[in-house]
Amino acid sequence: MIDAFLLYAFLGLALASSAAMLALRHPMHVALALVTAMLALAGVYAMLGAHAVAVFQVLIYVGAVMVFMVYVIMLLDVRDASYARRYTAFLWPAAIGAAALLAFLGHEVWQGLAPFVAGEALGVQAFSVVFLNEYWVAFEVVSVLLVAAVVGALAVVEVGRARRG
Repeated sequence: MIDAFLLYAFLGLALASSAAMLALRHPMHVALALVTAMLALAGVYAMLGAHAVAVFQVLIYVGAVMVFMVYVIMLLDVRDASYARRYTAFLWPAAIGAAALLAFLGHEVWQGLAPFVAGEALGVQAFSVVFLNEYWVAFEVVSVLLVAAVVGALAVVEVGRARRG
C-alpha cells in the first residue's frame, strides 16, 4: 500500500515539475524544476526495483549534467532580453516537433505497445564491466563534449564582456 502511494507521489511530482518547466520563465527556476523531475524519476525507478538505474539517474543526470547546466546558466546571464529575442524563432519548430512526438506516442499507446520480453537482469557489476569494456570511448567523448561546452560558454561570456568594454 505504501509502495503504491510512494510510486504515485513520485509520478505526480515528476509530472508537476515537468509542467513547471513549461510554465516558468526564469532559466534558473526551469533548471531547478528539471532537477526535481529527475530526482522524482529516480524515486520512480527505485520504487519499481531498478535501484541501479535510480542511482545512475541521481549521479549522472542530477549530479553531473545539471551542475554543468546550472553553471552555464549562471555564467551566461540569460536574463538579458537579447537571449529571448534570439531564440523565439525556434519556438514554432519546437512546438511542431513536440506535437509530432505527442502524436507518435499517442498512436503507439492507442495501438498497444510491443509486448515486453524480460531478459537477463544485469547487476551493477556486470553493467560496469560491459560499460567500461565496450563503451569507454563514447563515455570519454561525452566527457570531452561537456568540457568543450563549458569552454564555449566561457568564450561567449568573454566576447560579450569585451564588447561591453
